[in-house]
Amino acid sequence: MNASLQEGERLDYITRELSIIQSSLVFAFSIDAVLLARFTYVPKTKGTIIDLCSGNGVIPLVLSTRSSVPITGVEIQRLLVDMAGRSVIWNHKQEQIVMKEADVRDPELRTKIGEADLVTCNPPYFPTPQDAEKNSNPFFTSARHEQHGTLDDIICAASGMVKQKGKVSMVLRPERMVELFETFRKYRIEPKRMKMVYPKHGKEANILLAEGMKDGKAGLTCLPPLTVYDEKGAYTEEFRRYYEGC
Repeated sequence: MNASLQEGERLDYITRELSIIQSSLVFAFSIDAVLLARFTYVPKTKGTIIDLCSGNGVIPLVLSTRSSVPITGVEIQRLLVDMAGRSVIWNHKQEQIVMKEADVRDPELRTKIGEADLVTCNPPYFPTPQDAEKNSNPFFTSARHEQHGTLDDIICAASGMVKQKGKVSMVLRPERMVELFETFRKYRIEPKRMKMVYPKHGKEANILLAEGMKDGKAGLTCLPPLTVYDEKGAYTEEFRRYYEGC
């Protein structure tokens, strides 16, 4: 595989030190994924990381700036696996990051991929409506709706792939926080840390960052909130530092 761009693709910046291949045909990465990669615990020099529902590989790429351990991205859509693999090569991360085409609902996934000290995931935010019209673009539908695995499916897979006392970190909408934590506990992931992200001061939170520990003790730490935009619509200095990992 080489890192050349294909028809309709472009090269975008994730941060000042990372680029990513994107296309108008598929869902572009959002700040949510980068914030999760900044928020989560990472094993620095020993262990392994698995990223589920990896899309075009943004989370593995950002995590590679925080850790030197092997990282595996798991994605069901072949086109995205290919794009992510070429982004890995573009950023000279192929010795650290491997992309795998696989389904989180596969009961043999742990055998095929292995275990990790950290499992991350930026899952689809919305259940698949039973009677609502889906987006005509199947890649957009897959990014937004749980047609390739429910939250329960994903957390079940994460629990099976994380080592004892390892961490599972996810980003989701705040309105699904209770469901997230209940499902964490269903699969022996104890909620340990959370952080709310607000679009502006005075607005409701629209991003939940959450981390749990496999068979951890009860006790949840609520970290200080993060606000993205100031009153003029520019990024806050706090957000810039957090996003860049400063």
